[in-house]
Parts: sequence; C-alpha cells; structure tokens
Amino acid sequence: MAAVRIILREDVTNLGNAGEVVSVKPGYARNFLIPQGLAIHATEGRIQELGHHQRLIEERVHKERGDKERERDRIQGVTLEVTTQVGEEGKLFGSVTVVQIAELLAEKGIEVDRRRIELGQPIKEAGEHRVPIRLHRDVIAEIRVVVAAATGTGRPVISPHTAR
Repeated sequence: MAAVRIILREDVTNLGNAGEVVSVKPGYARNFLIPQGLAIHATEGRIQELGHHQRLIEERVHKERGDKERERDRIQGVTLEVTTQVGEEGKLFGSVTVVQIAELLAEKGIEVDRRRIELGQPIKEAGEHRVPIRLHRDVIAEIRVVVAAATGTGRPVISPHTAR
C-alpha cells in the first residue's frame, strides 16, 4: 500500500516535529493522526501555505519551549515517595507505573500527561529511581521516585478467601 504524505500540526514522537511533511501508512493517518488533530493531508496548496506559516509555527514552538523550561525548573526538584510491599531481595509485589507517577505528581499540584513520562519499564525494585519527563521536544525534566518497603513482614497478605 502506498504511503500518504501529511503535514504534522504537533510534535509526534518517533515521527516528526510540527510543520514537517512526512510519509506514513494510510491507516495511521486516517485512523489516528488526522482525527486526533495531529496532522492534515499534504496537498500542494497546503505545502505552499506551510512555507508562509513556518514562521508562526517556529514562534509558537519557541514560546512553548520557554513555558516548558519554566515548568521543568519547577518539576526538577520533585521527589515522589512510594511505599509498597517488598520481597526479601528488594523486588516489589507488583510495580510502580506511569499512571501512579502521574497521580502522585497531580497530588503535588503538578499536572503532567502520563504519555510524557518516559519510564521504559515499570519500576519493580525498591530504591531510588530517576524518571525523565519529556515536556517538550528539547525540554526534559527528571524527577526522583523513591520506592520504600511498607512496614510489616514484607510478604504478601493472603486472604483466607483466596488461599485454597
């Protein structure tokens, strides 16, 4: 199937930045990028028009970057503490995920889209972890997540109803 050319209206991870003309599979454009408002079809007229709007896009990205840098300075020093059940070798019963990190940040008054938190794999060990948050294509904040063992035996609680 032939690729479709589109113009990105916003930065899309692993695809391109706002204002770029890229080629993607038709289904990806039709079912995701265009309905989400992330891209528009790249017709000849729109490509010529893009040249005129490039300066406006650059100004918007520059302003956005400044805002995100201020937000990074506010987020950079944040430490999140998670207390959970931990096994004998420091392994968690379960894991700390991006959703939990986003909720903990929200409790501290910091709203971050969970898709911006770049946690490769869920945290499965106790200790201190550094978690990057991509606020903008060029702005990355790093927070500390401290995972501590809950007081108690460190063993999972088994309900008499579940043990058979």
